[in-house]
Amino acid sequence: MKDVIRIGTRDSELALWQATTVQNKLEALGYTTTLIPVKSTGDLVLDKPLYELGITGIFTKTLDVALIKGDIDIAVHSMKDVPTLLPKGVVKTAVLERAVSHDILVHKGTDFLNTDGTIATGSLRRKAQWLSRYPNHSVVDLRGNVNSRLIKLIENDWNGAIFAKAGLERIKLLPKDAIALDWMVPAPAQGAMLVAALENNAFSVEATAQLNHSPSDLATHIEREFLRTLEGGCTAPIGAFAEIKDQTVFFKGCLHALDGSTFVEVQQERPLSKVEGFGKSCAYEVLESGGKQLMEEIRLQMAN
Repeated sequence: MKDVIRIGTRDSELALWQATTVQNKLEALGYTTTLIPVKSTGDLVLDKPLYELGITGIFTKTLDVALIKGDIDIAVHSMKDVPTLLPKGVVKTAVLERAVSHDILVHKGTDFLNTDGTIATGSLRRKAQWLSRYPNHSVVDLRGNVNSRLIKLIENDWNGAIFAKAGLERIKLLPKDAIALDWMVPAPAQGAMLVAALENNAFSVEATAQLNHSPSDLATHIEREFLRTLEGGCTAPIGAFAEIKDQTVFFKGCLHALDGSTFVEVQQERPLSKVEGFGKSCAYEVLESGGKQLMEEIRLQMAN
């Protein structure tokens, strides 16, 4: 195989770990590869919350452009960063086996959990779910890659910060005393890695399709279908998690108000043989149970 597959990736330690994982799997299959790191707008603009930047796919857009221009052959993403609609001509070729999906709290002691405290996160979803459980706490914005966010936590007088467990585990920065937030519904596709390529690049599509993990692909598809149906182009505090056990798919999804004061959630299960449209039907249940009005309120607040 003489063709070299150029793997595009963000240049953070975690993103490079993910791209190197894909690289090693492809080379084990006999392919020749090279890594091409790039910086995304989301990595460069750190003085504003993500939702204020108004860019869909802020961490993926730069790699999308590189794909379309022919500068890279495939792109490796944290799947939770990828918009539910890919650019024209760009296709998902593989979802790798998913890591642990839940969030964790990295902290400086837990006494504050029963009193007042300040938590850092750049995620609307994490902020809303945290405030729903701890309404007396303050939440401050935290941006940057995993490494820089950990440093900011040390440098500031915050009590803790919320991270995805998978990210810290992958680059061996998970503190032993981190608290598992298993009550928090994760972001759709959290813990999963996605490979994308141009639809007409048959060589790269065929090569990377061999890396696809079908159960992870199905679970994340259901979660993203739920997200796409609810979202309607508006960034909102949406959590979703699908899990396959014994030929049954278990799903939990939620939509919170920005301040966590109210929420709508859904829990459903379906046989594995009847999961077509499962995420969409769960989203409709949320919308019909107060979610439609809640989404309208979120849109108004985000516009102001």
